Amino acid sequence: MNTIAKNLLRFFVLIFIQIAILNNIQISGFVNPYIYVLFILLLPFEIPGWLLLILSFLLGISIDIFTNTLGMHASASVFAAFLRPYVLNYFSTRDGYEVGTSPGISDYGFTWFLKYALIIIVAHHSFLFFIEVFSFSNISETLLRIIFSSFFSLIIIVISQFLVFKNRTNSL
Repeated sequence: MNTIAKNLLRFFVLIFIQIAILNNIQISGFVNPYIYVLFILLLPFEIPGWLLLILSFLLGISIDIFTNTLGMHASASVFAAFLRPYVLNYFSTRDGYEVGTSPGISDYGFTWFLKYALIIIVAHHSFLFFIEVFSFSNISETLLRIIFSSFFSLIIIVISQFLVFKNRTNSL
């Protein structure tokens, strides 16, 4: 399957999972898993910056349309996409990334992916939750939501990576 078809399928599957399943999970208002960020995380290294931002906007606005959140997810997704090249540059080796590899567990390992995903997820969730409350008055509650939701989202994303990685090694 070529890269465009794979990413298009991933786009729609993640939106469906987010809307149909994960938007219905809210534990005491502190845990709201958002795994649609995985689409931004797994886009190829070679993607142009303008296309990364447009795809992230389309991803976020798709979630906004179904959840009636007035652009909050779109803005948080664009913020995560904006940070992505800087985070990738920070974690890159001196020679850069190999052409044809993707930023996932299968190509760069668990530790690298965990650090990369953690930074992007925490940035996305921080932006999203601070935009949602639009205030610093209940900052402790907002910080708890960021921590718990980021942790839960990261767990789901890492598990999904292991499931996909396991399937890729079995099919080779």
